[in-house]
Amino acid sequence: MKETSSFSAHLKANALAVEELLSDLLGPVVGADEIARPPNLLAAMRHGVLNGGKRLRPFLVSECTALLDGDADAALRIGAALECVHCYSLVHDDLPAMDDDDLRRGQPTVHIAFDEATAILAGDSLLTFAFDIIAAPETPLSDRQKTALISALARASGHGGMAGGQALDLAAERTAPGEAGIVTLQAMKTGALIRFACEAGAIIADASDEDRRRLRAFGEKIGLAFQLADDLLDLTADAEAMGKATGKDAARGKGTLVALHGQAWAERELEELVAQAENLLAPYGARSAILVETARFIANRRS
Repeated sequence: MKETSSFSAHLKANALAVEELLSDLLGPVVGADEIARPPNLLAAMRHGVLNGGKRLRPFLVSECTALLDGDADAALRIGAALECVHCYSLVHDDLPAMDDDDLRRGQPTVHIAFDEATAILAGDSLLTFAFDIIAAPETPLSDRQKTALISALARASGHGGMAGGQALDLAAERTAPGEAGIVTLQAMKTGALIRFACEAGAIIADASDEDRRRLRAFGEKIGLAFQLADDLLDLTADAEAMGKATGKDAARGKGTLVALHGQAWAERELEELVAQAENLLAPYGARSAILVETARFIANRRS
């Protein structure tokens, strides 16, 4: 299903706001307690994070926060922090020792535009800068909320989350996992940050435990849908539409749910995941309309 023009405009407006904030945060002015910002490293960081994209994860932070009447400025800053973590992972994923990609969003990857050592340092710097953004005085949240966000993001991005999922993904090139292994891998590598994006909205809004549980579960469902749609795109889309190489999973013999069950099964599963996601949002009524459309967009995206 093609997204509505109003949804598309909303998504783009949020992406622009995130891009502008990240550009300001990654400017040349040396911050408090920083010694210097080496120009080449800063340029590589900017190349890795200011290269377009839908900014879906920050969008989820903002919309889940709005659902619960949380602070929009805080949500924008937490979304920017999350995007730093996401983009760090892409910079490192693209390295020759990992997925070995030359293109990202239609542009040269950081190690191609600069060099491998600079790409590693740029990724390291983006990761650590994310927590700087959350903890900064400019982020209008209590210390209790900041601590909760830092803890949740650290666990979503580290060895028990995204980085651990990447390790499992590399291992899958040598020994193909079974279905349970694939689900675990994808929940860690892709799903953990999407789950955090949704749960962060409840933390920012200082909402109830039930709201936090419900949005966390919503994030888990759409995280599964995102990866399943991504696997379908790797099989069916062309490189120009994706802005990166496609067909690499099959070429490397990586196990995916699409490879196990086929395209028709995957399309049915996506429909079921969207239905489950919508059901989780049902108690919020019409207020959840944008998040419902986001779930459908994730499942039906074409790039």
